[in-house]
Amino acid sequence: MARSRTRAPRRSFGAIRRLPSGRWQARYPGTDGALRAAPERYETKREAELFLAQVQADQARGDWIDPTAGEVLFAEYATRWIDERGVAPTTEELYRRLLRLHLEPTFGDTCVNTIGPAKVRTWRAERRKVTGATTTAKSYRLLKAIMQTAVEDDLIRRNPCFIRGAGREDAAERPVATVEQVFALADAIGIRWRLMVLLGAFASMRPEELAELRRSDIDLDAGSVRVRRAAPELNTGHRVVGDPKSRAGKREIMLPSFTLLDVRRHLEWFAQDGPDGLVFVGERGAALRGTTFGRKWRSARDTVGLPKEFRFYDLRHTGNTLAADTGAKLKDLMVRAGQSSERAQLIYQHSTKAHQRRLADDIDADVRRQRAAGRRPLGAATAPRGTPAPPMGSGGAARAR
Repeated sequence: MARSRTRAPRRSFGAIRRLPSGRWQARYPGTDGALRAAPERYETKREAELFLAQVQADQARGDWIDPTAGEVLFAEYATRWIDERGVAPTTEELYRRLLRLHLEPTFGDTCVNTIGPAKVRTWRAERRKVTGATTTAKSYRLLKAIMQTAVEDDLIRRNPCFIRGAGREDAAERPVATVEQVFALADAIGIRWRLMVLLGAFASMRPEELAELRRSDIDLDAGSVRVRRAAPELNTGHRVVGDPKSRAGKREIMLPSFTLLDVRRHLEWFAQDGPDGLVFVGERGAALRGTTFGRKWRSARDTVGLPKEFRFYDLRHTGNTLAADTGAKLKDLMVRAGQSSERAQLIYQHSTKAHQRRLADDIDADVRRQRAAGRRPLGAATAPRGTPAPPMGSGGAARAR
């Protein structure tokens, strides 16, 4: 009697077949019902079965990602990513420059789903040699943000950018001008631009805020300036008028009294007419241009002897540090500087040797007051019981005195 051949049970998910080469191919249905081949061939049937089991489990959990979804060029995806961000014009300009100069040369013609951790590490190491740590960190943060959106769009399973600390900028502390240097800059730059220097330092105003300052924003009776708009200048020379850098940027700044005479003179001599007239304009009455002011600024900076890396923006460091030295609360400092985070404010609070000396003197005075209140001589120490007196003639008595 012929023995009947038992058939293997029919596979419930996917299919496996042996190829002429002897290796095994697995195929499986996607969530759209289309049959897809596994990305590789397997040495054993068991390996192919494990692959299908993993795909089936991922689909059941909702974790499965169509491997063809990420077959989009990085340059195309990144450009669309920037288009959809809705960021400030200066930020958009920065993103496009970083993409063009630092990301596209390596990743531009690569599909999003083929960018892996190894490629990211190699790219970062090469960039650090060419452009330095700061620009590389900015570029890495942009790449990481784009790839994280690709994860959220179900184009890739995980973000390939997970190098610890790669997006952190450890830039050197910015130089800080003294009060004397600020006034020297104001004198050297000329009467037309003197007030810009004073407000940049002692009112902690950003250059883009000064560029859009209007007559109606200044209240001489209250001695204050209202920051309502900003006009950052792009690399093209075009200024984009809009809201300040953050929501906290809209603020009223109380001015130190010593600046008010300069404010009155500037409004009388140089500002445009009418309540909506610009406070700072060029010599021919046109809106402020960075190229024109930049030449004046560099000349004044060199005259005063400040380092070449000292920027107009660095005047804020002087003003914010002076404000912090008054003992003001952190919230008050943030409001004055137009900052929305404590971290941003702390960047501008510099601790110089003079500040540390003043701090030590304040501690010394406080300790002396407390010791005097307890009628205990400052510096007096009571020797433990049983401690022998220093021998006479050895110098110990003199040292004890």
